[in-house]
Amino acid sequence: MRKSNSGRASQAIEQVLEFSANAQRTRCKTPKASPAFHRLTGAIVAYGKTLGILTALQQREEFFVVIAQSELSERVAEVS
Repeated sequence: MRKSNSGRASQAIEQVLEFSANAQRTRCKTPKASPAFHRLTGAIVAYGKTLGILTALQQREEFFVVIAQSELSERVAEVS
């Protein structure tokens, strides 16, 4: 059985959250003026943007599922 795109988005969101948390923990242990600190900051910002895109995709997929279910319900009501 295939997973829905929303399920895949959820998995991707969880993974990005893990990456972001790891980067944040590492950054806390890194000297603030170092290049590594700034690279980690950039990575954390990128993870945040990625999460924004993935959650929007997930919401869009869920919206289309609701619309499809609504249309199916209307068709079933017409047949009855």
